Amino acid sequence: MSEDVAIIGIGIHPFGRHDSTGMEQGAHAAREALKDAGCEWSDVQYAFGGSSAAGNADTMVSTLGLTGLPFINVANGCATGGSSLISAYNALNAGAADIVMAIGFDKHPKGAFDPDPASFGLGQWYGDTGLMLTTQFFGMKIQRYMHQYGISPSTLAKVAVKNFENGSKNPNAWRRKPMTEEEVLNSLMLSNPLTQYMFCSPGEGGVALVLARGEVAKKYTKKPVYLRSAVLRSRPFGSFEVFNSWLSPDRGDSPSVGAAAAAFKMADMCPDDIDIAQLQDTESGAEIMHMAETGFCKDGEQEDMIQSGETRLDGRLPINTDGGCLANGEPIGASGLRQVYESALQLRGDAGDHQVPKKIRTAFTHVYGAPGISACTVLSN
Repeated sequence: MSEDVAIIGIGIHPFGRHDSTGMEQGAHAAREALKDAGCEWSDVQYAFGGSSAAGNADTMVSTLGLTGLPFINVANGCATGGSSLISAYNALNAGAADIVMAIGFDKHPKGAFDPDPASFGLGQWYGDTGLMLTTQFFGMKIQRYMHQYGISPSTLAKVAVKNFENGSKNPNAWRRKPMTEEEVLNSLMLSNPLTQYMFCSPGEGGVALVLARGEVAKKYTKKPVYLRSAVLRSRPFGSFEVFNSWLSPDRGDSPSVGAAAAAFKMADMCPDDIDIAQLQDTESGAEIMHMAETGFCKDGEQEDMIQSGETRLDGRLPINTDGGCLANGEPIGASGLRQVYESALQLRGDAGDHQVPKKIRTAFTHVYGAPGISACTVLSN
C-alpha cells in the first residue's frame, strides 16, 4: 500500500447545461482545485487532462497561465478522467513531479451519443444496422442478467430513485428532482426493460484534482485524501462489450472485474474494507451488474441489498452518493474524476446535505465505458 500520493485540492464546475464552453468549465474547475489546495498554477509541475467533445485540454494554459509545464492530452473514452488520474498518479510515483493536476471536462450536444463506427475499428455496416445505439446494448445486457439472477424491475427502478434522491441534495448535480418508483417505471420505455429515467444523459461539466507526493501534501492541507491505487483495464477475451461485433461462446469476465481486483490488490484492501462506492451507472442495470463485478456482492445478491436499502446514504454500503451519472449526466472527460471528487468530499466530511451520516475512512470508484474499458481507484483519509 502506498501513501505517497495524496489529493490536496478538488474543484468542480456544476454539471448540466450551461452557456459557457466546455473549456471554460474545465478552467473553472482547475481554479477551484488550486484555491482548495492553497497553491498557484505556477506550482503545478505536470498536468494531464482530456475531453471527448470540447477541445484539447492542453490549450487551457492560455487561460490558466503560460508557465511552460508539460500538459498531456488524454483520450480514452469514458475512462478519460480515470486515465488522466492514473497518469498523474504514475508521474508522482515516478518522481517526475511533486505537484500534478488531473483534469477533465466536456460539453456534449443534446441527444444520444452518436459515435462513429470507424473510431472503434468497426465497419459502417455496424452503424447502419443500429448497433452503435448503446441503449440497445445495455437493454439486452441487463435483460439477460435479470433473467439469470432474479433481478426485478422494481430493483431497477429503486436504483434510479436512490440516485435522483442523492442528486437532489447535491448542489453540483444536474437532475435535482426526486422521483418515485412509479414515475421511473411508468416513464417512456426506451430499451426493454430500461425506461427513460433509468438512463443517464450526455451533459456538461468539469472536474480538476491537484495531487502531490505525501511529504509535500502536508505542507498544503491538514486533510489529505490518499490515493491508494489507480488502475485501468481493457476488455479480456470473451467479455460481452458495447461496440463488439462478435462474441465468443466461452464467456469471459468484464474488464471491471480485473480493474477492481487489481485496485484492491494495489491498495492492500478488499471490498469489505470499503465504506462508500461510486459505480458507473450509465443506466440502472449497470450499477446493479457492477456491484457484483467489482466484488461488493455475488451475482443476484443485489436484489435483497437494494430492496432493503443497503446502498442508500444511510445504508451499509452507500453507492453513488452524489447521484451518479443518472443525476449528474455524463460529460465523458469529467465523469470518472467526478467520482473521485465526490469520494474526497465525503472522506473530508464536506459533502453537506448528501454527506454519508456514518464515519467513513475508505472509498472506491469505478468507471466503465466503450469499447470495454474500466478504471478503478481506492482512496482513504
